[in-house]
Amino acid sequence: MTLTFYNTLTRRKEPFKSLESGHARLYTCGPTVYNHAHIGNFRAYMFEDILRRTLKFSGYRVTQVMNLTDVDDKTIRAANAAGLSLKAYTRPFVEAFFADLKTLSIEPAEHYPAATDHVPEMIALIEQLMARDLAYRSEDGSVYFSVARFPGYGRLARIDPAGLKSGARVAQDEYDKEHVGDFALWKAWDEADGPVAWDSPWGRGRPGWHLECSAMSMKYLGESFDLHTGGIDNLFPHHDNEIAQSEGATGKPFVRYWLHCAHLRVNGEKMSKSLNNFYRLSDLHDRGYQGREIRFVLLSGHYRQPLNFTFDALSAARASLSRLDGFQDRLREHAGDAPAAGDPPEWATASIEAYCAAVANDMAMPEALAALFALVHAGNREFDRGAVSPREAAVMLSTLRALDQVTALLPDATPCEGCQPVTSLLQTGQCQPRLLGLHIGTSRDMLSSSRT
Repeated sequence: MTLTFYNTLTRRKEPFKSLESGHARLYTCGPTVYNHAHIGNFRAYMFEDILRRTLKFSGYRVTQVMNLTDVDDKTIRAANAAGLSLKAYTRPFVEAFFADLKTLSIEPAEHYPAATDHVPEMIALIEQLMARDLAYRSEDGSVYFSVARFPGYGRLARIDPAGLKSGARVAQDEYDKEHVGDFALWKAWDEADGPVAWDSPWGRGRPGWHLECSAMSMKYLGESFDLHTGGIDNLFPHHDNEIAQSEGATGKPFVRYWLHCAHLRVNGEKMSKSLNNFYRLSDLHDRGYQGREIRFVLLSGHYRQPLNFTFDALSAARASLSRLDGFQDRLREHAGDAPAAGDPPEWATASIEAYCAAVANDMAMPEALAALFALVHAGNREFDRGAVSPREAAVMLSTLRALDQVTALLPDATPCEGCQPVTSLLQTGQCQPRLLGLHIGTSRDMLSSSRT
C-alpha cells in the first residue's frame, strides 16, 4: 500500500518519496486577493488540504507554503479604482479568505507569504536570470524571460517548442496557450499602475505574476522541493513559466511532483456570474448550509475529475454527516470510561484497510468515503445485534477519529496536544488497525476540543 500520486509532469501515478526522509515540502497556489474567493477556488484549496492531511496521515512532517498574490494586473486596477493602497485594498479579502479556511476546517499552512513582502527576492531572481542570459531588458525598461533560450520550455503542459514565436512578448500577467511568447519578469511602471511601483536595477516597476511563486517557494522550501499543486488552469502558462525561471536561475530541478485538480461546475455548468451560479461561502451560509456540509461536497469527488456542485449534493451531505455524527455519539455513549486498548473488532478491519488503501491511491476520496460509511453501516449493525463491547466502542471511537485526520468531517475530533501521530500507516505499507486504535485516547475533554 504505497502512497502514490498522479504526477502531471510524467502523466502517470508514481510512488511518493520525499527528498528529505520523513519531511514533505509542499507549495500550493493560493488566492489572488483582489476579491472574495468562491467555491471554485475552494475546490482547489480543499484538494490541497486533503494532500497535506494525507501526507501527515502517512507519517510525514509537512512544510506547506501558500502564496497570497496581492500585486498583479487585477489587484492594481481594483486598488487604484478604489483609491486605496494595495495593502488597504487587499486586507479585507485576505481576512475573509482565512475566515473561510477556518469554516471549511482547512488546516493552516506553515507559511503564507504575500508577494508585496518579497519584491527583493524577486529582483534577485531576475538578476540571476539576466546573468545566465535567459532574460533581457526591453526598450521600455521591462524585463522578459526568453523562452527560446530555455531548453524544454513547456514540458509540463507539453507545448511544442517549434510553435513558439521568437521575440513575441506577452506583457499581461495571464494569457492563453495561443499567445505563447516571452513573458514579463519585471514590468516597467506606466500610468495605469498609479502609485504601485518599486525601484529596481531596470527602473521603477513591479514584478510579473509568474515570478512571484518561484521566488517565494524557493525562499521557504529550497531550490528543489517535493510537491507543487494548483488548479488545472494554472498548468500553462503559470506553472511552465515557474519551471523555466526557477530552473533557469538555479540549474537544478525545481519540483518533483506536480499535482493539478480539475474544475468545479455548478449544476453541470461553468460557474459564472452571468448564469447566476457564482457562489461564495457566505452565499451558501445565507442559504442555511454549514462549513462541514460544504467541505463534504468539495472533497467527495476525485480531485482529477470535474466536480459538479449542486444543492441536492449539499442536502445529501447533511444527511451523511448526520449518520456519521450519530455513529460517533453511539460509540462515545457505549464506550463510557472503557480504555481504548487492543485491536479494532473483526467487523471493522476490512473497511479500515479499504479506507487507507483509497487514501494512499492518489487520494481516491470517493472510495475512501465509501469505506468510511461502510464502517458506519457495519458498526450500527453490530450495535443493533448487541455485539459491541465498551472496549470495542472505545477502540472504534479512537479509530474513527484517526481516520478523520484526512477527511476532517467530525465536528469535535481534532487530536489533543501530546497525542502521538499516526505511525506511518501508509508510508510503511502497513495500514494496521492496531496502530489506529492506539492513536487517540477517549477522554471527554479531548473529544470536545474545538477544531482550529
